[in-house]
Amino acid sequence: MDIQFLWVVSAALILAGLAGTVLPLLPGTLLVWIGLVLGAWIDDFTRVNISTVAIISVLAIVAWGLDFVAGLMGAKRAGASKLALIGAAIGTVVGIFMGLVGVLFMPLVGAAVGEYWAQKDQQRAAKVAFAAWLGLMMGMVAKVVLSFVMVGVFLVALWL
Repeated sequence: MDIQFLWVVSAALILAGLAGTVLPLLPGTLLVWIGLVLGAWIDDFTRVNISTVAIISVLAIVAWGLDFVAGLMGAKRAGASKLALIGAAIGTVVGIFMGLVGVLFMPLVGAAVGEYWAQKDQQRAAKVAFAAWLGLMMGMVAKVVLSFVMVGVFLVALWL
């Protein structure tokens, strides 16, 4: 297979992955990781060695984990009830199918509904919902940053 074509595929996967770190329905971190591993493989792991791939893999796992727990951690930090945590988790899953707006706001709605159902207190539900949303946004920013760090580690290894 043509090496230039493989580099194009690698770059396309990385770019799609970077877009996927903020767009729903694209497994952003996974696509970045696959593109980077493909790039290392194309070069037969000479410049981007197995140690570098291991570092990139750890960063990918951390970014992936943040994607799933950030909103829940924000809600929990605000003292959310179990129903609010369940609501935030359900809202996150439902939001994935609703596009970017759903991904951004359904965890907030889910946490608010769950907390209101548990406590019957609108102010507390709003506080917990905002904390869940803030945690989600912080997690998304961290995921984007970690994805760019993964690419940076790869490029440093490739060019040095």
